[in-house]
Amino acid sequence: MKSTPIFAHDMSQIRLNRRSFLAASTLFAAPYIVPSTVFGANERIVTAHVGLGGQGMGNLNAFLGKGVSPAVVCDVDSDHLAKAVKFLTDKGHQTEGVRDYRKLLERKDIDAVVISTPDHWHALTTIHACQAGKDVYCEKPLSLTVAEGRRMVNAARTNNRIVQTGSQQRSDDRFRKACELVRSGKLGTIREVHVAIPKCNFSGKPVPDSDPPAALDYDLWLGPAPQRPYNQKRVHYSFRFFWDYSGGQMTNFGAHHLDIAQWGLGMDDSGPVSVEGTAEFHPEKFFEVTSACRLVYTYANGVKLTLGQDQADIKGAVTFIGDKGRISVDRGRISSNPAEILEQPLGENDVHLYKSPNHHANFLDCIRTRKLPICDVEIGHRSATVCHLGNIVARLGRKIEWDPAKETIVGDNEAAAMLSRPYRQPWDKT
Repeated sequence: MKSTPIFAHDMSQIRLNRRSFLAASTLFAAPYIVPSTVFGANERIVTAHVGLGGQGMGNLNAFLGKGVSPAVVCDVDSDHLAKAVKFLTDKGHQTEGVRDYRKLLERKDIDAVVISTPDHWHALTTIHACQAGKDVYCEKPLSLTVAEGRRMVNAARTNNRIVQTGSQQRSDDRFRKACELVRSGKLGTIREVHVAIPKCNFSGKPVPDSDPPAALDYDLWLGPAPQRPYNQKRVHYSFRFFWDYSGGQMTNFGAHHLDIAQWGLGMDDSGPVSVEGTAEFHPEKFFEVTSACRLVYTYANGVKLTLGQDQADIKGAVTFIGDKGRISVDRGRISSNPAEILEQPLGENDVHLYKSPNHHANFLDCIRTRKLPICDVEIGHRSATVCHLGNIVARLGRKIEWDPAKETIVGDNEAAAMLSRPYRQPWDKT
């Protein structure tokens, strides 16, 4: 059967190309571990970890602390891979290392795949893992484009998979408390929300293109992204500063803070109806993403959310402003004006939101119970969508109208075309 291009068909219907999948597979030296589902809720969950850079190792450590059994680790950089295998071996785990994530998906012993790759790899890895019957923990931002995000949701639902977005602020007591107070009316009618994101932290000056290092499978690192010469300033941490792979601080910290704004506004299944504003870019084009911006999102109820990057009047992570006061919340800090707002206990009839004391533990609990996690794939998709819309406005320099029900930009074909991207061959056939 001929495979269907990724953007010409609903992703929930796409299945792995079996011939290329099997050709890529190898025999596994490590013994299979019986999956947790055979025994019951108290058995260890068997995991595979894809992407082993800084955040990937952080996630691996976090899940190890929750008692998982890591059966496979995967990275296109053999140096990262060797480091992770040694780390696990030193801790007494017999773990296989592979370069290609497709090699681990047919293993029946794996319950869940933890994805900590660059953003341009989130969608395909998540979708293929869901299709292979694995639950997924995927780092934020959930997607590179709006169209990808919807297809990730479809894949999770069609295959009855648990997919947790790695937006850990949802599992922080301060952020939950702020959102509960807002949604319980303690600030009165919400008029505004302010969200601050950091400056672009691209390091140093550009360097010439070069051959990729021997340790890196650069073609596989690119995957569905456009073919370009290797440049050390575009890979690993710096991927987030180029449109082919990410969306700058908008999708880096914005994915966290706009997610909390959406939670506090009760918009987890929706979004704004328009976005407008201005942006600045590096004058010498050291990087592609915004260096500063000020964007205004308007919701159907009239609330205006202003996102500021390098804006003097917008500080801290998220500030909710109502006609009876304001609440500001950041990592490790929450404050209100008047101060008494934070002292108000929530009553039985107030809004009590999903409580998760630990983001990684919540995912593992949901694997066992099949309850949706605190930052389910639909929530992660909607929050990432807010980020993507902001970047579209920043790049085009004009206002857009958004239909959150149909998930489309209205009356602007150029802007609407930016909701998806073609994949490079052969990934457009998977």
